Amino acid sequence: MLLIKCPYCEEERPELEFRNAGEAHLVRSPAISEQSDDDFAAFLYFRQNPKGLQFERWRHIHGCGRFFNAVRDSVSDKFLTVYKAGEPRPDVEALLNPEAASVSATAAEPAKKRAPRAKKAEL
Repeated sequence: MLLIKCPYCEEERPELEFRNAGEAHLVRSPAISEQSDDDFAAFLYFRQNPKGLQFERWRHIHGCGRFFNAVRDSVSDKFLTVYKAGEPRPDVEALLNPEAASVSATAAEPAKKRAPRAKKAEL
């Protein structure tokens, strides 16, 4: 069974508790009444379905009921990360290469001085 982590409940739950709600980060036209029928149909029905990483919207139906976004690999069906609705897309390169992202993040941070360790008292 596939386990999915809800970013609101902060628990991994079985896939039966969730529903896929389609592609994430779709931007609706501000003037729908001025759109042609073909343009609106393209927005409403036609989605990209690439092989590989996909940004998807999910809903925790049998839990908190809230929507969230996920990055899922459609080939392996593995979830790389989940994040709350309204948050920006995560960096895909950082998800695929966590070592490279952590090295660049540590290089960008100033070096922190460690406090000396306290010696253990001898009995």
